[in-house]
Parts: sequence; structure tokens; C-alpha cells
Amino acid sequence: MKKRINIFIVTAVIGLLVLACNLSTETHKELAIGATSDDINTEIEAKVDSLLSIMTLEEKIGQMNQYNGFWDLTGPKPADRAAAKKYEHLRKGWVGSMLNVRGVKDVRAVQKIVVEESRLGIPLIIGFDVIHGYKTMSPIPLAESASWDMEAIQKSAEVAALEASAAGINWTFAPMIDISRDARWGRVMEGGGEDPYLGSKIAEARVKGFQGQDLSKSTTIAACAKHFAGYGSAEAGRDYNTVDISTSTLHNIVLPPFKAAKEAGVRTFMNSFNELNGVPATGNKMLQRDILKDDWNFNGFIVSDWGSIAEMIVHGYAKNGKSAAEMAANAGSDMDMESYLYVEHLATLVKEGKVEESLIDDAARRILRVKYELGLFNDPYKYCNEDREKEVIGSKANHEAVLDMAKKSIVLLKNDKKLLPLKKERQRIALIGALANDKNSPLGSWRIAADDNTAVSVLEGMQQYKENTLVYAKGADVSVGETSFVNETKINTTDKSDFTEAKRVAKNADVVVIVLGEIGFQSGEGRSRTELDLPGVQQELLKEIYKVNPNIVLVLNNGRPLAITWADEHIPAILEAWHLGSQSGNAIAQVLYGDYNPSGKLPMTFPRSVGQVPIYYNYKNTGRPIEPQPDLVFWSHYSDQKNTPLYAFGHGLSYTTFNYKNLKIETINSSVSNPQIKVVVDVTNLGDREGKEVAQLYIRDPFASTIRPVKELKGFEMVSLEPGETKTVNFILDKTTLGFYDNNNKWIVEPGEFRVFAGGSSDNTIQSNFELQ
Repeated sequence: MKKRINIFIVTAVIGLLVLACNLSTETHKELAIGATSDDINTEIEAKVDSLLSIMTLEEKIGQMNQYNGFWDLTGPKPADRAAAKKYEHLRKGWVGSMLNVRGVKDVRAVQKIVVEESRLGIPLIIGFDVIHGYKTMSPIPLAESASWDMEAIQKSAEVAALEASAAGINWTFAPMIDISRDARWGRVMEGGGEDPYLGSKIAEARVKGFQGQDLSKSTTIAACAKHFAGYGSAEAGRDYNTVDISTSTLHNIVLPPFKAAKEAGVRTFMNSFNELNGVPATGNKMLQRDILKDDWNFNGFIVSDWGSIAEMIVHGYAKNGKSAAEMAANAGSDMDMESYLYVEHLATLVKEGKVEESLIDDAARRILRVKYELGLFNDPYKYCNEDREKEVIGSKANHEAVLDMAKKSIVLLKNDKKLLPLKKERQRIALIGALANDKNSPLGSWRIAADDNTAVSVLEGMQQYKENTLVYAKGADVSVGETSFVNETKINTTDKSDFTEAKRVAKNADVVVIVLGEIGFQSGEGRSRTELDLPGVQQELLKEIYKVNPNIVLVLNNGRPLAITWADEHIPAILEAWHLGSQSGNAIAQVLYGDYNPSGKLPMTFPRSVGQVPIYYNYKNTGRPIEPQPDLVFWSHYSDQKNTPLYAFGHGLSYTTFNYKNLKIETINSSVSNPQIKVVVDVTNLGDREGKEVAQLYIRDPFASTIRPVKELKGFEMVSLEPGETKTVNFILDKTTLGFYDNNNKWIVEPGEFRVFAGGSSDNTIQSNFELQ
């Protein structure tokens, strides 16, 4: 009781200092409605300053310390020595955040310790990896990116925030917005693909979805833009590996989505495991202080990735833990996730003059600011409503939302012979593949709050169409034994015992639907691959089925682009269905049967061979371009494979066809100082069914002070068209889309010729041009 009384005394002191600290919830709502955001920010700043003025150095450093959940929070106090130490730190107010504590009972229990037992009662911010849903799973982020539908992506993040906040969580370590051009890297499943323009739009949508318009609402959570920066460029696609990129690539490819997230109001950033220019990102002042906090004026806080401060020792950058804490704090890393080094060393480093206390104040201020914005000081238990937890998590509305997202994420790669859509009656269909009857893999990687085996399987989805004869055969297992997030996946490379039954079923069918690819835990963090083929015996199974029945629809379940050249050459219909989450089977079935016309477009290039990787559409021409040159004997190419991708960035078919014509440039202002170029193009639905098309706009600056790519995405619009209908799509190019960063990190727009391309994918466009003066 004594501790609780102290909390009210402290609160009263702060309230007197700012004249508004102990507002009731109703008063706070009135203020939020009646005041401008600047007014509210001013009030929060006054509260933060007042609280900092009565905090000890150790308490301020405590706000910079984040611990993982470490014992049964509703049980007795921990007996383990390390856990007991963490528990005491909570009671002292030496912990600012907890991660991996979830569920109302546990969150309330840990919040109660700091609020009622620490000297100042400063509430915790509760973090969790809400990557593509909490319990009701949306498609993996790469799949969502294939929708090119920003409203749907924002809605998906809103659903994730709704469920996570109902479980007591108020901070997600998402979105991951690393641009990556290398499908070997397992974490491509967690991002928005290879393009900085599309990636920036996705970053904005997901931040707005998580955070909403009012971060103080109990249905929104703080977002975290990660990983800052360069993590997606790991050499050889091997996770955690060295990153060595140019200044031009950093500013023009890597950083734009992070800048977009900041402009969208993201409240936290996470630094990355990799080095950049020989300096680990966690200790990189140029990234964290110079660019993010100074140039971009970011006033939220930066959290390290798991243990990344301590990992600077292993990098060979810091000689010990104390040195690592010094380097990270001075570089601008505000919160230490699970290294324990700030709480152990920062107070001593301040007293020794190696870290200025003003930097500690700045970090603590940033963290406290976000806690005030979340409304945690008004009500530390605002996310702890058990009735809401039961009502919201797994609701029918949430499942309807993720089903919609899943359908929009599917990409039709190929549809020869018009095998798709399937007939809804009097058709004998063979459904083959272990993944077709898998209720776990569709949940994907990074779904740690989801219940195992809760996804709708493809088999269950197709069984809803009862007028056909559907016969299932496994064919072959993809993996051997149990798989999980923490264990390496063991792939079946020898067992073909079920081939015979699958061939018998296929031989007697009108159409074969075969579901192949990666299991859910074969992509994600730490899941890099050296091959991009169908894992294990699946490729052999596909060939054997093809021998007895070539009328095959291949449905891919995967978390990255795959090299499926043989399938492209032989299989008439291919559907990219990723890992689509809880409603996966229903979404796939509705697309297969034509109840939903696919409209997805690839956010990453699919290679012909892993030897082409990294491969991406916005490459540079070089002095000996990749297209054959009649007067050159030696040019940039492979001796054993084409240069072109199997499926290009932006590729995606429909059950109807679209035509582009009448591309026109309507110049509003051709001045390089303030360019306004209107581009119009007509898109026509040539087919006999309604469909949606993502019309894409690309530019090329053919001659510049630093070399520009052969194409750059600068606009896209989803167009719905009835059969025979034509719509005119309008795009505006201005200084934000016509320029680039030079090697001095200066945004410039240069005069000269520009080429414009419009079409349904990066490799299928019509062209025009204009000139800036």
C-alpha cells in the first residue's frame, strides 16, 4: 500500500508542474478532440520533462532496458537467480519494456509490479512480434505486398492491432520494410519485396494500420520500422551476414521505405544486425543520429534488435560489454533488447564521462513520450480487458478480413489451355500434395501467437464445392518429423512411397491440382537457402504426375520467389498462393473455382535459376548491356541461362485480359525546379468477365550525373473493369518522383529527356517520353 501511495504523490507533483497530468479519461478525450496535435504534443512534452526532473539516473537508464518474459507471471516469484534479478529490476523501475508477454492476465500481472511496487510507477510498454496477425493470421507480408492494394494492407494491420491490443500488447516489431533483391534470404517473406517505391507505399499503409489516427486508443498499437538499415542486402542471401552497399544504393533503394514510415508517423525504429561501412548498425551514429534523428527529425525511439548491442563484440567492433553499451548509446540506440548491457554499464559510463547524461535524458524522453502517446500514464491497464480479449480475438469479422486479404494476395502466374477457373460441376479433380492437406504451413513463419493447425487447408476449401468429384492423395511429405519456429526444417529427400497412389489418382482425373512448395517454417528469420527449387522430392513428384496427366494446376505455397523453370515450361496453369494465413484454403479454392478473379502482381522477381540471384527489374544498363548487342562479341550474360527473369516484377495474370493504349504526356510544368507531368493511359478489359488490373507506371532517366536504372516504378493504380470497358488512368510525376539522391545525400532533379512506360508488369509496357527544361 505504501508503494501505491507514493505513485499518487508522484503523479500529483507532476500534475502540479504541468497543470494537467492527472486528467480523467473523459477530460483527455475532450482535449484530444478540441485541441490541435501541436497542443497535445506540447502537453506531453511538459509531462515528460516534469517526470524526468524527478527521476534518478538509474531510473532513466531503466527506461532504456527491455527484458523478455522470463517466468510464470501469475505464479510465485521466480527462484532462478537470473530471473529473480530481472524481477527486482522491475520492482526498482529499472525496466522500460517487456517483450513476449502476452494475454491480459500476464500483462496485467507484470504491469502491476512496476506500477504498484516501483518508486515512480512508470508503466511498461509491452512489445510483441505481430508480423502478419496475432492469432487470426493474415497472409505473410510478402504475399500481402503482391496485392498492391494499400487499403487492404492497412486493414490487415488494423485487424492485427485489434487482436494484439486485446491481448494486452501495445507495441509491435513491425513492419519490416527492408528492400531485398535476393530470394535466398529467408526474411523476404516478412517484407514488401524488391522495389523502394512499392515498399514505401506498403510501409505507410502498415504503419497507419497498426497505429490508426489516434495512438491513445486501446485498439491501436505503436509500430516499429525495421531493420535500420541495409539488412535486406546480406551477402549471399545468408541471414545476419555482412552488408556492403554503395551510398547510392543506401539512399535510393534502402532508405526510402524508412523515410516513408517516418513521414507516416511511425513511433519506433529497430536497428539491424548487419554492419554498414564497417560499423554495426546498432553502433552506427550516421544512421541513427545523423540521418534518422537529425536529418529526418524523428522524435520516437530506436530499439536494438535482439542482443545486437552485445553482438558488436562478436563483430569485432566493441572489445567488451561496457564498450558496446558506450558505443550504442552514443550512436543513438535508445533501448537495449535483451543484451542487459545498458542496465549494467550506462550509469558507470555516465559517471566516467564516456556517455553524456544529456544522451540518457534524450533516450528516456523519447521512450516516455511514446508511453504518454499510448495513454499508458492515464491508465496503465487500458489494454487489459478480459471481456474484450475474448470477444475480439478470432472473431468472425477478423476471419472475413483475412480471407479478403488472402484472395487479393494470390498471383496467377500462368494459365495456358484456360484450365482455370475450374468447372464447378461434373469434373473429376485429383488434389495432390502433402501441403494440400496441411493446416499448419499456411499460417506461415512469424506467427508465434497463433494456434497450430488452425488454418483452413486447400482440401477443406475445395471440399466446399460439392458438385465435383474430389479425390485426394498425399504424393509425398515435404518435411520429415515435427517442425517449429526454433528448429531447422528437415526435408524429405528419399521417401517416395506415396508416389504410386498419387499417380493412380491423377491418371483417373480430368484435372490435377497439385500443391507444392515450402512448409511455413522454411522461410523467415535464419531460413536462408542456397537453392530455390521445390524442396525434397516434390519436383520428381510433379514430373511423375505430369507423365500420367498433363492437365495440371500447380498451386505454390512458399515464402519467397522460387526457380520453377521446368514447371513453367510444362505445367499449363500455375498459381502463386504463398502462405496465406488462417483462411488460406478458402481463398485458394475461391480463386481456383473463379468465385474470385485473381489480381495480384509480383512484388519480387522470380529467377530462372538461383545463379541469377540477386535479380531485380530496376537494374542498371552497364557499358555492355544485358540485351545482345550485334556489334559486341563480349556482353553481360550467362553462357548457360537467359538473362531475363522467369516472371518479372509486377507480373500477374487474370481470368480476363487487359490492353494498354493511348499513352499520352500532358505537360503541366516542364521546369526542373517544379515539374508537373501528367501521364494518361487507356486500359481496356478485352475479356468476358469483370476483373481488376494494377496499372503500373515506370520512368527512365537515360542520362544523369549518377547512373539511373533502366526502369523505376513511380506509380500504380488498381482499376476495376467490366467486360469491354475502357478507363483512362491518370498519373502525376513531380519532383518527388523524377529525382534521386546524389552521392552527397542531396535530392536532385536534373533536366533532360525522360522515358515513360505504362503496362501490366515491368516487362510488358508501352512507351512515351518528355523533357524537363
